[in-house]
Amino acid sequence: MLRIASIPDNISILEDYLQNIFNEYHLDQKLYPNVLISLTEAVNNAIIHGNQMDENKFVQLNSFCKNHKICFRISDEGSGFDPKQVPDPTQPENIEKCGGRGVFLMYKLSDRIDYSDNGRTVELEFCF
Repeated sequence: MLRIASIPDNISILEDYLQNIFNEYHLDQKLYPNVLISLTEAVNNAIIHGNQMDENKFVQLNSFCKNHKICFRISDEGSGFDPKQVPDPTQPENIEKCGGRGVFLMYKLSDRIDYSDNGRTVELEFCF
């Protein structure tokens, strides 16, 4: 488990954490870029949008391996959101707008994504 204060610079902690997970479970390094980008987006969203960069709030990251899948659960202490309301950044009316690209990337780069706890928790799954 990793617990970090909601300070954007703390995103840099993810690389070492993730490399340790890959070493522990002997995961194929080809999977690393997709996992790193997805986790970076999820933690960034939790810090900025979920916890509103409140240094007194934390983001918690858990990982577990099961049935040739590595799963990551990222939770924040914010008020939550409805992931179905995130605009599709590939739609013509949203191409030049900010927002939604991180969630879009997480959907594209992971094998499964699931939100719970009113959007305060996201679980990402990667098959290997």
